[in-house]
Amino acid sequence: MAISDDYIAELRRRADIETIISSYVNIKRNGKICRGLCPFHGEKTPSFTVYPDTQSFYCFGCGEGGDVIRFICSIENLNYIDAVKFLADKVGMDLPEDNSYDASLSKRRLRMYEANREAARFFNKQLLSPQGAAAANYCRERRLTKETVIKFGLGYAPDSWTSLKEYMNSKGFNDYELAEADLLKKSSKGTYFDTFRHRLVFPIIDLRGNVLGFSGRRIREEDRGKYVNTSDTLVYKKGNEVFALNFARKSGKDSLILCEGNIDAVMLHQAGFTNAVAGLGTALTQEQAHLLSRYASEIFICYDNDEAGGKATARALEVLSKTNAKIRVLNLSGGKDPDEIIKNYGVERFRSIIDGAANEIEYKLLSEREKLDLSTDDGKRRYLRAAVPILAELSPIELDIYASRLASELSVAKSAITDEVKRSGRSRQITRKKQEFKTVVKADDILDKLNPERSDNFKAARAEESLIALILANPDFLKIADKQITADGFVTAFNGRIYKTLTDRLREGKSAEISFLYGEIIDDEIKAIAKIQTLSQVQQNTQEECEDCIKTIIEEKNKKAKSAVGKENISDDDFLNFFKNNT
Repeated sequence: MAISDDYIAELRRRADIETIISSYVNIKRNGKICRGLCPFHGEKTPSFTVYPDTQSFYCFGCGEGGDVIRFICSIENLNYIDAVKFLADKVGMDLPEDNSYDASLSKRRLRMYEANREAARFFNKQLLSPQGAAAANYCRERRLTKETVIKFGLGYAPDSWTSLKEYMNSKGFNDYELAEADLLKKSSKGTYFDTFRHRLVFPIIDLRGNVLGFSGRRIREEDRGKYVNTSDTLVYKKGNEVFALNFARKSGKDSLILCEGNIDAVMLHQAGFTNAVAGLGTALTQEQAHLLSRYASEIFICYDNDEAGGKATARALEVLSKTNAKIRVLNLSGGKDPDEIIKNYGVERFRSIIDGAANEIEYKLLSEREKLDLSTDDGKRRYLRAAVPILAELSPIELDIYASRLASELSVAKSAITDEVKRSGRSRQITRKKQEFKTVVKADDILDKLNPERSDNFKAARAEESLIALILANPDFLKIADKQITADGFVTAFNGRIYKTLTDRLREGKSAEISFLYGEIIDDEIKAIAKIQTLSQVQQNTQEECEDCIKTIIEEKNKKAKSAVGKENISDDDFLNFFKNNT
């Protein structure tokens, strides 16, 4: 789908990058730029930067960068065309018409959505049929109501190798399409069989109502794998999605209850806790954490009350702590999971557990305390040693509160605790600063990776990148550059190609902004240009700088040419002829 420059220009004007990104990330203005915590990697010091004047963004921590379209591609897990359509719908523009650009991929995605929707209908019908008796009995045992089954579109995958395959084939879907959607698997013999067999099936639905894939919960406890999930496809990435978020975001609450499994989330919805969601996989990912934090300022971790649940909680705390959300942990005393507590003690008991949920610090301290015998001096000493790094993350006011509690509880001087925490804090701060420095330096990796000549020709490469940044900020400088240098005169081939792509557009009277380059360069090159463009923020952007960059490139090109002289292999005959002619 080739989208016109005029359409992109209007979309860019309406979809202001600061406005769009601020709906996903808490960014704060600092002069001409905005900064916040990156939604694409975990960090505690903001390195995610938005440049409203160039309508671009760049993260100095992970190297992600581009324009508003690139941001939507990454944050919403969409391809370029779908991101344009997403933004167009958001700002009230008519959708662009499809033609040849990436039409095949777009059609495959649409076809996959259709296949998943039809498979969901099949699974749902099977649950209500005689073949679904085992799954229906399981639902009754779990006290799932008919209304809940309908609301979540639950279904049953028959205990058969080809039931879904035969049904979908009859609806016009071929085996290759179904395997691409992971509805079928291919055997070593080349035959296809159903991915889900004898399982209660939960459709995974995105915020736009598309069926992305499925999660199958075992009915027989002896079957391997509690859950079987759709593998990553064109429309679904397990680590990016959250089950039931499409319902939870409509709960009217500014909090989410994060459950361990789909059935836990469904049961909580049935009990009236309509802000419940569940991860899809064995461990919470950073992408899922940032997705949750976009829809809630407070997240309650509600994992099973067992050893595995404890480990999963610790992992979730680590991941969620890198978001801006307030984190609390539910203590499911009296039951293994939320459903068991509600069935045994009622809804009000679970509500009281939510009200009394521990915050992140309280939970961590409690977890360490439960491991030790605090009636002994050794137990107290080891507990305080474990508590120090936890308290080192606190603000002075929070530290004062928790240090007072521990001092009173353990009969230890408060000053002894705070002094130890401060010493630990200084050490951790030094370590963090070193890590942050390494992270920022790592931001150049995208340029080094794409431009293998960069490290050996660093002075020239920096001058080339600075010239590109200068011309992007001041297209009039191209007239100066054209009199002295061409893309062939660049030392590094990568920068020369980027320079040619951008300047060719400018000479044709077109815009060279990132938004207009899709289809001409690859995704990683978009990141590279976003990184190069940040140089304009630290340059004076003067004609003198432009002249200096050109001069440096020419000098470095000449040096490289001179150093190459004499390095070629010279034959004996050539050497003798040279000797005769010069003596």
